[in-house]
Amino acid sequence: MAMRFTVMTGLGGVEDYPAIATTAEDAGWTSMAIPDSLFYPEVTESEYPYMSTEAVRQVLDGVPVLEPLTAIAGLVAVTERLQFYPAVLKVPVRQPLVLAKILASLAVMSNNRVLLGAGLSPWKEDFTYNGGDFDSRGKLMDECIEIIRAAMSGNFVEHHSDYFDFGRLKLSPVPDRPVPVLVGGHAKPALRRAARLGDGWVSANTDYDTLQGLIGTLNELRQEHGTADREDFQIHAYDVTARSLDDYRRLADLGVTDICLTPWNPMDPELTRQQKLDGLKLFGEHIISAF
Repeated sequence: MAMRFTVMTGLGGVEDYPAIATTAEDAGWTSMAIPDSLFYPEVTESEYPYMSTEAVRQVLDGVPVLEPLTAIAGLVAVTERLQFYPAVLKVPVRQPLVLAKILASLAVMSNNRVLLGAGLSPWKEDFTYNGGDFDSRGKLMDECIEIIRAAMSGNFVEHHSDYFDFGRLKLSPVPDRPVPVLVGGHAKPALRRAARLGDGWVSANTDYDTLQGLIGTLNELRQEHGTADREDFQIHAYDVTARSLDDYRRLADLGVTDICLTPWNPMDPELTRQQKLDGLKLFGEHIISAF
């Protein structure tokens, strides 16, 4: 199977999304991933898992972040082949039946060009300010995925638990194939969830050595849960140290199916739209075309 490539838009620059989408499609990219952030709490009780909490809050303060599924609805209208997914959507702070309806609608309208990047949230306030329980986030996530899958089948479904309770219902329209669910996260429970419930896994920004260990653990868990033989299982990985064609090829050797990256410097305060578009084109010419 040929390697696929996902452009990670990163935070901010939302006015550039349509141009990024059309340019990426023309340059041979497979997917475009949109970040998710509900709101910025003035004070937080949380600790961010991937970098300094203070540093990430400084980055997030005032940065524009669109609701990703709303953004995707606009982007599918200006493209024909490019796929889209939130990376990653804070699923358990959203009502799963409403989310299933939105995803089904997007999939039908886009001719199946939508995936669900599904994650938790490290911010306690995302749960408590939405009436949820942060300590139950893992169980909420599992049930949300199960409900979303079942609801988008088009069959009558019902669900009864401490978190969600509804009688028999069905959605219409639904897509003619399931929306793939890519589970995000580096912790072992997240990897286990990807192996057990997901159609794939998506990493956060990390390095090759870390990815090697995470994918090794993921493969062990897929063996444990009987999903190792799934040829359609997707591994979306972002190696911040990859620079050359050889670097990207060794990711393929790890079992990565979709290479994720941002082909411009997101920390450049003078970054222009044209520089982003040029980065997409150059990467397509020098790397994507070589696979």
